[in-house]
Order: sequence, then structure tokens, then C-alpha cells
Amino acid sequence: MRILLELKWDGKDEALEVAKETETRLLEFDKNLSFGEKNSGNMIVQGDNLKVLKSLLPFYRGQVKCIYIDPPYNTGAAFENYNDNFPHSDWLSMMYPRLELLQEFLSDDGAIFISIDDNEQAYLKVICDEIFTRKNFVAQFCVKRSGGRQDSKFFAVTNEFLFCYANNINNFVAGEEIKASEKFPKFDETEGKFYKTQLLRKWGSNSRRTDRPNLFYEIPAPDGTKIFPMLPNGTEGRWRWGKNKMQDALDEGKIEFVKKNDGWIAYEKIFQPEDGTGTKKFTTWIDENFSGADDLKNVFGEKVFDYPKSVGLIEKILRMCNADEDAIILDCFAGSGTTAHAVLKLNESDGGTRKFILIEEKEYCKTITAERVRRVGGSFDFYRLGAEISDAEGKINSSVTFEQLANFVWFSATKTPYLEQKNSP
Repeated sequence: MRILLELKWDGKDEALEVAKETETRLLEFDKNLSFGEKNSGNMIVQGDNLKVLKSLLPFYRGQVKCIYIDPPYNTGAAFENYNDNFPHSDWLSMMYPRLELLQEFLSDDGAIFISIDDNEQAYLKVICDEIFTRKNFVAQFCVKRSGGRQDSKFFAVTNEFLFCYANNINNFVAGEEIKASEKFPKFDETEGKFYKTQLLRKWGSNSRRTDRPNLFYEIPAPDGTKIFPMLPNGTEGRWRWGKNKMQDALDEGKIEFVKKNDGWIAYEKIFQPEDGTGTKKFTTWIDENFSGADDLKNVFGEKVFDYPKSVGLIEKILRMCNADEDAIILDCFAGSGTTAHAVLKLNESDGGTRKFILIEEKEYCKTITAERVRRVGGSFDFYRLGAEISDAEGKINSSVTFEQLANFVWFSATKTPYLEQKNSP
């Protein structure tokens, strides 16, 4: 006998129809709030995320590799930047239609990651099982916070959760971490390889300047200081390499400088062979050794947002879902803009061209979200949610101007803003 379980709440029947009944609206490009390279492919949209998602769906259905959202946890707290106090049934009715629309954005190999804590995690799991189906559940990660919540009633809460659902579990491929090595204990972000170091100054026999005079010369330290190969007893030594090989290694970043006792020591980076690199699986325990508050303070110089997620955590998520170098990343609870910051940082580290779409309703979308992305060097097109395209009878809304309709048609075809602004068909 098969028993079907379904979560019911006051208002669920209405919540099941909300996504379907939400009208598609225009997206109005704001040149003054956009920044950097035109048509960069990055978007920040200000407006109710349900309405924005419905309006973006015709353009991005089935194209998003990774969705990350950090919705209200419903803790009952009053925060300056967002509401975190919903009646339980209202929280479920808010989340359900948004998750329904988000599922439609995912590519066939895409995945969604959702941050949550104890207050709603059990209920979130059930509605995600209903929308994405139980077979597409990938993992529930336990994320360690940087400290315990001392305002917790009984025990200091030191963790929260991260759900991952695939759009199609048969096509989902999890990313892997590079395995640490005892013989090659250091890691070079640029090369993406582990390495060990060897002293560049020759030691042992034939290590004096008099042994090889041509191998005694200066090289520049990171602060411009001139370094010579001096022996520990203070006499002049010699380098392992000639000037040309040394210059090539400097240019290629294959020399590591370490400051010691007000002086500099130069080391050669010896990289682990390709066949010995190896990888390992990510675990469902995430020890978040990052601080979202510090990330944001480094950008603004002060606290401007409550409980922002860390750039390091979102970068890790992008690696966990194997977000390709040209992937589209979507965040419809954008908050302070951490997701965009992480996408830009990952692109910088591996040369990728990943694009982000951020959605945020509040006014801080301009003063914090977009401003953060601008300060960390990201280009983006800024949009606002405009009028409904059609009226109740399905006809083009009489309030929609030619210019607005031209923008909509152009964006439909190109996914870029219509910048020519011609006033005639």
C-alpha cells in the first residue's frame, strides 16, 4: 500500500496558483545605475523577486547552472535590512511559488543551493521534495558558523544548513576539491597546483661567490629591496640560476619571497607533477573559516548589513556544483551582493566568464548591493521592474509605450539592453 505524504498549511491552495497568475512585466534599463562594460551579461534587478523571476523566465528558462538563495530564516528577529518575522504559513506561501519558478530556470545539469537554519529547515525540505522531487535531492550540508549564537534560548547554535537539489540528478556532476599533499604542502592559486619550495641560494659545496662569480647578482624583492645571495655567516654566496633563467622565473611567478629578520629570502616553487595531483570529494560538513561581515567591511569600511554570507562560502558552492567557466549564476534574495562578489572573485582566479543575475527589492539594492559590485570592479546592467505587458484580456497594456515595448522585444532576442532608443518602428 503506497502512502503519499503532503505538507498542508492555511493558504497552500492559493500559493499553488500564485506563480501561474503572476503577470510578466517589463524590465526597465537604468543607464545611470549601470556600471562598467556595456552588455556585460551581468544583471541587477530591483523589484519583488516573484514578479522579477516571472519576467526573466522567458529569457533564461533552462539556462542557469547554479542558483543560490539565502531567504529569510524566519527567526522572529527584527533586522534593519529585511523582514525575518513571518507567520509560519505565510513563510511557506512566500517560498513555494518562488521555488516553483526557480526550478524552471535551472539547466538540465543545474542545481539550487538554499541556506536555512533550524526554524524552517524541516518544512523547507518537504516543499523542496515536492517541487524538485525527492529523487533530485543531492545533500543537506551542515555549515559551521564563525561563532555560537549567544542569543539562543538554550544552547548556543553554531551551525546552519545548506540544501542542494539537482534539476536532473542523472545529469548532476559534483565538483571536487584538490587533495592536499604532504610532499607538496603549499598551493598556488594561479597555477592551481600544489608545490614545495627550495632555497634559491646555492648551499653546500661551491656555494660561494668566488666559486661562480657570474651567479652573484641582485634580484628585486616585493617591496623593491635588492636581494643578494648571502651565506648565513655574512659572506657573499651565489644563486642556483643565471640571470636569464632567474628573470623568466620572476616573470612567471615561480619564485616565493619570505621576509625574515628584516630581510628577504627567495625560494624556488617546485610544483607537484600532474599525475600526482589528485582530488577528493567535498564533504557535507562545511567549516566556514570565512566572515561575511569582514568581507563587507573590507568593501565599505563599516557594518552596513546584518548577517551577510561570506564570499568564501559562495565560491565553495560554485565549485561544488561544477559551475562552468561560462555559467550563469542566479540569486533572487541578493541582499548585500555576496553572490556577485564570489562570481567575480572566482572568475579572477581561473579566468572564467561566469555571469550573475541578482534580484533585490529593497532600496539598498542601489546603495549596498549594486554599490558593492561596483566597488569590487564588476560590470552590470541595472534594471527596475516596470509595468505589466498585457492587461486582464491578454492585450498589450495601453500604458506600455513604444520605447518600453521595443526594449522588451530587443531584450527577448538578445538578452542585452536596447541602447539605441529609437522612437519609431
